[in-house]
Amino acid sequence: MMGWWQRHSPVLAQSRSGWKFPAIGALLFAGLVLPAWLQAKLTSLGQPPPWTQLEQFQNTITAEQFLKLLDEIYAPGNSYSPWIRVENHQARIRLKAEREGEGFILKFASSSQSTLTPPRYWRLLEALPPGENGKPLAGLRIALDPGHIGGPYGSMEQRSFYYEGGAPIQEGDMTLKVALHLEQRLVSMGAKVWLTRSEAVPATKETVESLMPAAYKKLTGNKEGRGNTNIQLQPRKIRSLSELLFYRVSEIRARADRINQQFQPDLVLALHFNASSWINGEKSNYSRENHFHILVNGAYSREELSYDDVRFEMLVKLLSGTAQAEIAVGEALIPTMAAANGLPPFIYHTPNAAKVGVSPYLWARNLLANRLYQCPVIYLEPYVLNNREVAQRVRAGDYEGWREVAGVRRRSLVKEYADGVIEGLLDYYGRQ
Repeated sequence: MMGWWQRHSPVLAQSRSGWKFPAIGALLFAGLVLPAWLQAKLTSLGQPPPWTQLEQFQNTITAEQFLKLLDEIYAPGNSYSPWIRVENHQARIRLKAEREGEGFILKFASSSQSTLTPPRYWRLLEALPPGENGKPLAGLRIALDPGHIGGPYGSMEQRSFYYEGGAPIQEGDMTLKVALHLEQRLVSMGAKVWLTRSEAVPATKETVESLMPAAYKKLTGNKEGRGNTNIQLQPRKIRSLSELLFYRVSEIRARADRINQQFQPDLVLALHFNASSWINGEKSNYSRENHFHILVNGAYSREELSYDDVRFEMLVKLLSGTAQAEIAVGEALIPTMAAANGLPPFIYHTPNAAKVGVSPYLWARNLLANRLYQCPVIYLEPYVLNNREVAQRVRAGDYEGWREVAGVRRRSLVKEYADGVIEGLLDYYGRQ
């Protein structure tokens, strides 16, 4: 079958080592390129930030509160310093990484008593209506985000493996089972519930084929945005990156649009399972690890904050006050989930995560989902799917009551996961 690069790029010339733009194509492209200092430095499929939207956060936070959030949660290790300069009564935020001197001025409140309430579509615990008899979560708006897509996309997502024959075990399939079970129970308790997907179908309207041009541009472009006429690409490299843009970037951005524009919930539960390195790299040798942790948004690196859209998105999260709610809900879920699954905490030893809160299970990381969803996001990572016992529990399916699986009497994996979540939500939202 003819690929995108053949149908849509008649100027491409084939060589034994791949595809490349001839000089005329590069010249035509270069004529449309703006100088680097006029361009925003953006992540894959990102859009130039609407910086004026930060005006709504003027005088909503003190300098002390702002610095505390940066130092302890969002940008530990002073990773923000090239891009955000805190002065006496304001912060100067660089708008474009490639251009010094231009900045957005965020004005601080003089004291916590004088701060204005930041605008947001979600509600803090104290703003929620009290629960009703038999409906303890009445009034709560919650979105369930079953991680990955699963189904025919599981192999592409690299979230699929075979266990001693039979159908593959796929993270996207398992997260959807948990989400559908949680939806039923949460609705019965009075909550308003949305799912970012209700089947193994992507939320994005893009396809691998439609993202080929973006993949090609990313592979051949440099930071000035000019095509590299000397680079030669194999079609499989273009397709591989296009697949990555499809399931890891475009899909999450489409879910973010649903959450921020349509659902506008008080909380998002991003449902995931973990995985670990195979023993000796062999997929027949299962991981001995099995653990659990919860992630909130934070731990932005200096390199990540050099992207203009990431810097803007972090500031929206920080200024709207999601950290307070994320840590509080996360710490409420940890005891009940750990009691249900009996798993030890996963401990990060890499710089892409930072310890937050008091529980050893709670960490901050900058992930696309918990950054783009503009409300509190609890990112759940219980169980290691390529652990032998966990795989046996997946194979046992979702059943009622208790059953002996892998030598231990247990609830089904789906119900055990959901039990811990429900009990934690009841503990937290029962406080209002």
